[in-house]
Amino acid sequence: MKIGILTIGNELMNGRIADTNASFIAREANQQGWSVEAIMSVGDDFAAIKDRLNYLLSMTDAVICSGGLGPTSDDITTAAIAEAFDLPLYTDESVLNFIKDIFTKFNFKWVENNAKQAMFPQGAEVLPNARGTAPGFSLSMNGKFIFVIPGVPAEAKLMVTNGVLPALRRHFPQKEQYIVKQTIRTFGLSEAAVDEQVKDIDFDSLGVNIGFYPVFPENHIVLIARSRNQDEARNHLQKAQDEVSAHVRDYIFAYGEQTLEEVIAGLLTAKKLTIAVAESCTGGMITSRLTDVSGSSDYLERGLVTYSNAAKISMLGVPAEIIKRHGAVSEETARLMAEGVRKLAGTDLGISSTGIAGPTGGSPEKPVGIVYIALADSRKTICRHYAYRWDRKRNKDIFAEAALFLLKNYLQGKA
Repeated sequence: MKIGILTIGNELMNGRIADTNASFIAREANQQGWSVEAIMSVGDDFAAIKDRLNYLLSMTDAVICSGGLGPTSDDITTAAIAEAFDLPLYTDESVLNFIKDIFTKFNFKWVENNAKQAMFPQGAEVLPNARGTAPGFSLSMNGKFIFVIPGVPAEAKLMVTNGVLPALRRHFPQKEQYIVKQTIRTFGLSEAAVDEQVKDIDFDSLGVNIGFYPVFPENHIVLIARSRNQDEARNHLQKAQDEVSAHVRDYIFAYGEQTLEEVIAGLLTAKKLTIAVAESCTGGMITSRLTDVSGSSDYLERGLVTYSNAAKISMLGVPAEIIKRHGAVSEETARLMAEGVRKLAGTDLGISSTGIAGPTGGSPEKPVGIVYIALADSRKTICRHYAYRWDRKRNKDIFAEAALFLLKNYLQGKA
């Protein structure tokens, strides 16, 4: 089956936001074994939307559109599609009441233009939106299908997964009906290095497709197996997963949709361990990610951002002489930070970060991108030293990821 993707919105055309919806839809379509023939973006313009939609329909079996379903005057997607096919618009009263109930529930002021989100072209099938007020819809025109969903990424992803893909599978049943996939999440190797590690695996003979997806600072490997038999598809997938795992084992932290912090949460909970965090260069990012998991209060006692030397000295007990002699960014300081926060909090573990995120502050001896991460328990303190080459934001992201990866390895007895 051939798919076209049309993303709509002036904010895309002027560069104010990145078009993440197109990449997500394309990735999901390819994982179903469908061919994405073209991806286009267009502003909020009636003639342009009609023109691009007709062009995509001329070469595909279905077009997935996102964006322009909101209540404001520039949200014209529904009206533009109705005009393109000479279809009248109607108000779906059940959808209108649903939207009004949301406003009542959250005590939002009702403005009449919100009713616009309950209008659809005649003959459209409504696609529910579980995360927002604007539903999507689908249309069947001359044996081809158009799916229209909101542009908000969280809403679009959920509606593609729960609404669009199941509908397309019903309309275009495949010979190979069973599709299974596995995501293998890695950290510590570049995308090219991951590819190099698995280049000798014969995925074709295993009946599996492989894809590489960088999600900075991680790299994800996606394996997809298709078969007429569900057990056969799963067997092929497992063999491929075992092969990949054998080649990149030291860099894998999770399978499926589990995040690094969720893996850590499970390990800390199972081992009944508590932890405290002392951060400098990461500015609270390690703590923030640990608290992204519900129930983190069971194991996270506190997180301190000891950014200045004075804070490291007064709050963590790092001797001023150590900082003077070795610097705030040093193995010695990192170790004492981890030990200090563990002692202060009375926890089983303490973890720390100190580094230079940049773009200023570096030197030939300690360049921008350097970071020291230490982890202390009651018996020992381990410290790792890394050097990265990104901008400030990405350096902070990768520093935090490296700290969590070290913690994960420690908890699994690999540090």
